[in-house]
Amino acid sequence: MANKVTAEELKTIKDQQAELGTVINQIGQLEASKHAMLHKIAGINESIEETKKELETKYGSVNINLEDGSYTEIEKEFDDQGLEVVKSEK
Repeated sequence: MANKVTAEELKTIKDQQAELGTVINQIGQLEASKHAMLHKIAGINESIEETKKELETKYGSVNINLEDGSYTEIEKEFDDQGLEVVKSEK
């Protein structure tokens, strides 16, 4: 006759394994959703860049106020050698 754990111990082990399997499955679903959302972000960023190019072609280099749609031109600065100086806005 084989040695056995008690019925209660076996039930505990089976319940724990089932719970672990459920959680691992949920993590897989979350990772799949995360992956899809990251692709969506990439698509949105592509659209944003296309829109920026279109607007820059139409209006030049401008800052657009997202509240009312007004815009101001971005002033370009040049160094002593005539090279454009790129400034980051804060």
